Amino acid sequence: MKQFIVETSARHVHVTKEDLEALFGAGHELTVKSWLSQPGQFASEEQVDVVGPKNTLKRVRILGPVRPATQVELSLTDARSIGVAAPVRESGDIAGSGACKLVGPCGEVEVAEGVIAAKRHIHMTPADAAEFGLKDKDVVSVKVDTNGRALVFGDVVVRVSEKFSLAMHIDTDESNAACAVNGTMGEIV
Repeated sequence: MKQFIVETSARHVHVTKEDLEALFGAGHELTVKSWLSQPGQFASEEQVDVVGPKNTLKRVRILGPVRPATQVELSLTDARSIGVAAPVRESGDIAGSGACKLVGPCGEVEVAEGVIAAKRHIHMTPADAAEFGLKDKDVVSVKVDTNGRALVFGDVVVRVSEKFSLAMHIDTDESNAACAVNGTMGEIV
């Protein structure tokens, strides 16, 4: 069976151009810190505080490029620690999701909805999907064979686009449960 890399997606924020300027000042643009595995996506130098009713997560990295909607992706542990309800959703599905405040060096932004725990997923190109016999939005189970904590992740959504590179994304809670490390591989079962 063909394997693929399983990457841990730590807490992060996606912002609109308007929210970026509210947080960092007029005309501000994101600065690339490091490129991510998905083409055109990057971790930026910019960080914000994510404020909930119970607590604050300090220095949460913004991922670029800017997006059409501001979205905060947290693990369920993170969300509970700051007192925010974060439904498990696919990226971009933020209607009716959790609320928080973002604080940057130049201002604050109230996020009325946009806090989610990202649904675990596999990015695939159309060629990858054809090789696996899958299509966009299929749901599969993935075995992660780690030392002492091997497990099978259910409810993994397949996301297919020419813009993607083959990789599975899980959050830090899921990564810790599986003892995943850099180079951990998964396979569909």
